[in-house]
Amino acid sequence: MSSPLDDLVAGFQHLAAQVPEWLQPLVISLAGAVPFVEGEGSAAIGVVAGLHPVVAGVAGVIGNLVAVTIVVLLGSRIREAAVARRRRTAAVRERELVGAGGVAVAPEPAKPESKGRRRVKQWLTRFGVPGASLLAPIALPTHFTAATLVASGVPKGWVLLWQAIAIVLWTTLVVVIASGVLAAVAS
Repeated sequence: MSSPLDDLVAGFQHLAAQVPEWLQPLVISLAGAVPFVEGEGSAAIGVVAGLHPVVAGVAGVIGNLVAVTIVVLLGSRIREAAVARRRRTAAVRERELVGAGGVAVAPEPAKPESKGRRRVKQWLTRFGVPGASLLAPIALPTHFTAATLVASGVPKGWVLLWQAIAIVLWTTLVVVIASGVLAAVAS
């Protein structure tokens, strides 16, 4: 029995093998934009589908980077709006409390964080943005990592730089491994 992710990967492999050679990198880029497939997975799909490893790697990186850039830019705008709203709400509450005799109201409880997000925040605290970006693909897709970093207040340029470095490094590692495995199987 296959999972939806297995079906998605098999679908991308089948599609890449069926389209003309010049269009295959686009299919791999599209796969790289999908969370959990990412640049690494899409590049491996490309290598297995017969694309040159460098072409598969570059296509996977581009797809993943485009998606992560969109997430970072949208996430940054959402964070800016949320911070501005929080400031306005805090100012209104402060005025109301002063007018109501200074009676404090208990804050609403926060939603519990997922295990992966907690891990990324721990890595962010311990290793900074570079370490969190490089280690996070072990726990979460780069899309989620980028969103978590931006939501934590990390400047979007810094997030994009380190996500790009992480995507290139992880994709290169997977391409090298996939190419080596294919070469070993073929011989």
